[in-house]
Amino acid sequence: MNIMRTALLLAAMTALFLAVGYLLAGEGGLMIAFAIALAMNGFAYWNSDKMVLRMHHARPVTRASAPELVGLVEQLARRADLPMPQVYLLETSQPNAFATGRNPEHSAVAVTRGLMESCTSEELAGVIAHELAHIKNRDTLIMTMTATLAGAIGFLSQFAFFFGMGRDNRNPLGFIGTLLVMILAPLAAMLVQMAISRTREYSADRAGAAICGQPLWLASALQKIERLARGVVNQDAERNPASAHLFIVNPLRMGGVDNLFRTHPPTADRVRRLQEMAGAAGQPTGRGPWA
Repeated sequence: MNIMRTALLLAAMTALFLAVGYLLAGEGGLMIAFAIALAMNGFAYWNSDKMVLRMHHARPVTRASAPELVGLVEQLARRADLPMPQVYLLETSQPNAFATGRNPEHSAVAVTRGLMESCTSEELAGVIAHELAHIKNRDTLIMTMTATLAGAIGFLSQFAFFFGMGRDNRNPLGFIGTLLVMILAPLAAMLVQMAISRTREYSADRAGAAICGQPLWLASALQKIERLARGVVNQDAERNPASAHLFIVNPLRMGGVDNLFRTHPPTADRVRRLQEMAGAAGQPTGRGPWA
């Protein structure tokens, strides 16, 4: 169901892009804007992992420098039948984590210092399994595609001043219609992008729980991260809000109207689904299947 929903949302984003391009710039303008957007986002596709790791000042770690963390990632990657991803550490006290990379062969898992210090080994295993599920499901590629389309829609909307507001334009919507497209199209693209992000989070929770074998480990970690992250500001994330959807829990300070644009599903709902997977809300955690 989540795969079908993601496909439908991607189709909706594509249709929105084509509609905006046609209404604002005609076929010629559409092709030019599409070519520019593809070139910009093509660069991002090949370099997005390096870019996001750099913007968060992620430091690579090895078995020598972080034996427990690297060993845990290696064991879980083996269970998930994935190549060993690169492992990075973010020097922030906010507990959080993310995965990046265009495919399983070029992937990375990054965890924060706060996550390492606040979570038990079982909870950490649940979080890492969730991030490996993103890699296995190729969610980073899907999010790159949505970012490409959303960026192209924003690009076309900005071009409305040049293509949609001249006296000789062929826009059937007129001045007011063009203005509405400029405002509403990027907003609609953002909403579709958030819907895709939320859908992929549910899928990664389910697949991650299967990888580590204990859904309640991830449920416990999500509750702890949600609670602790509220009191800690992640400065790098605040400076780069476009990367917020990558994290397991939203790293940004949210409040008021901002809650309408959450990139993640409600943590309570994610926990409930994981508890249902475990078969009972109060089921105690146990030893990992690799122990």
